Amino acid sequence: MRTNIDATTAYGRVTTAEDIGRIIRAKRKETGVRQEMAAGMSEVGTKFLSQLENGKETAELGKTLRVLRKLGLNVYIYPRSADPIKG
Repeated sequence: MRTNIDATTAYGRVTTAEDIGRIIRAKRKETGVRQEMAAGMSEVGTKFLSQLENGKETAELGKTLRVLRKLGLNVYIYPRSADPIKG
């Protein structure tokens, strides 16, 4: 099944921990939520969120996914051959 994604609403392709951090920071700032509040609503520590936003490669996956969900972001994984955003 192929899903069409409007590239203007996507935050970009993720290939590194820094990419995830950049996306989380951008979404948090876009919504006007301070780091302390985003951490609290995600049930993670402020230090964890700060490190996550700074691209910490060893950030715990479960906590990272929780932060993404609480910020209203979804994660989709596609084979490269089915990448919905070419480029």
